[in-house]
Amino acid sequence: MNTGDSHTMTFRLSALCLSVAAAAISMPAAAKTPWPAAAAQTLDLARKAIALRSVEGEGNKTPEVDDLFRNALVAGGWDPADIRIVPLGDTAYMIATWPGSDPSLSPLVISGHLDVVEADPADWERDPFTPVVENGFLFGRGSSDMKFSAALAVSALIQMRKDGWKPRRTIVVAFSGDEETSMKTSAIIAKELKGADLVINIDGGGGTFDETTGKPLFWNFDGAEKTYNDYTLAVTNPGGHSSMPRPDNAIVQMATALDRIGAYRFPTELNAVTKTYFENAAKFEPDAKIAGAMRAFAANPHDEQAIATLSVEPGIVGKLGTTCVPTMVSGGHALNALPQSVTANINCRIFPGHTREEIRKDLERVVDMPVVTVTDATGDASIASPASPMRPDFLAAAKKAMGKAWPGVPVFPVQASGASDNMWFRAQGIDSYGASPIFIKDSDDFAHGLNERVPLSNIEPGLTYYMTLIPELAK
Repeated sequence: MNTGDSHTMTFRLSALCLSVAAAAISMPAAAKTPWPAAAAQTLDLARKAIALRSVEGEGNKTPEVDDLFRNALVAGGWDPADIRIVPLGDTAYMIATWPGSDPSLSPLVISGHLDVVEADPADWERDPFTPVVENGFLFGRGSSDMKFSAALAVSALIQMRKDGWKPRRTIVVAFSGDEETSMKTSAIIAKELKGADLVINIDGGGGTFDETTGKPLFWNFDGAEKTYNDYTLAVTNPGGHSSMPRPDNAIVQMATALDRIGAYRFPTELNAVTKTYFENAAKFEPDAKIAGAMRAFAANPHDEQAIATLSVEPGIVGKLGTTCVPTMVSGGHALNALPQSVTANINCRIFPGHTREEIRKDLERVVDMPVVTVTDATGDASIASPASPMRPDFLAAAKKAMGKAWPGVPVFPVQASGASDNMWFRAQGIDSYGASPIFIKDSDDFAHGLNERVPLSNIEPGLTYYMTLIPELAK
């Protein structure tokens, strides 16, 4: 989503991706994949999806991306009646069902999105909507977020059906069409599927490669995410001539309010997901001081020395608790007039367990100025959601799947800073996990940025992962 983080954890360790040369729609013989058709289809679908500019607004081709995947599923054995594409404004969402043999079991949902953020061709080295395979990478807008992931999952499901495997539990593939913007289709899908047993969101989690050795370091799944929310601060004033200053200048008042918010730190806290994260992530942190602070914080989230060390690390501070920062200010109407109104935006990432209204009241308390109003600016585009439980069946399946895809790779959870489609499912009481098999090094992670790319070395282990994970959870 445009309001959230990329699918991989922001961590300073990364790796040299394993290079795979690829032809336009086929994998090379050197890859020795046991599923050459699925591997070729993954790259073919990803390239075709990237070429469709599925961006909000005029010319949005998200419905065409839906058609692309629907046609692939039908060709792979799905009954057209089991696939719905539902238009909504300029976008659409898709729900494809693979009926299980036991209708008494609640469905397993494979969740993702097919829209992407805007990209200006003038800023890119390559046209963002012309897929390019180069140096073992697939370049293009949506390659890492998340059309390649969608192609990988769909190709794996088609291969499983071709191999004759049949699910006992119904499998639902649900692709939203505006996750990067308003998330209206995301909320609709979650309500439609509120009876699901479990959701695997392939737009979250992921693995990290070691920068030096080129080996996978660890794999994370998103077990929770912070709530995204914006608040508007506003000050109004009669204004007047600048030659006759008033003691209650609206800009000065707003500056005071923003200074108080900037200086405030919300209480630090832990949940099961973040505690496990810090305990495990410390093992891979090369800076002994930071590693020690991680362990200390996991043991005591009120350890002042640990907090002081971790709170200055941009990739870590968001995991310590709620954060709120000013991001925009607007005020005044003329160079020679006293300001009549000033507004500011406060962007918050709220730790699970706290409501948006609770944080709004906290901001009012911190500002402590009756002249400054604090209102919720996000509305129904976001929703608070609890952390998902550490379900034994999911953990066992994820570890087994990752063990086959990347043997020996440590597996542990992470809390995303928000936001993704997971929050809509969790708000419905559905256990939801961000669990993409994609590995990438931080220096190659350009989701939402310039020259977005994904390593093609993910194809074979990604297929292995899905063909292990899905049968384990749908049996």
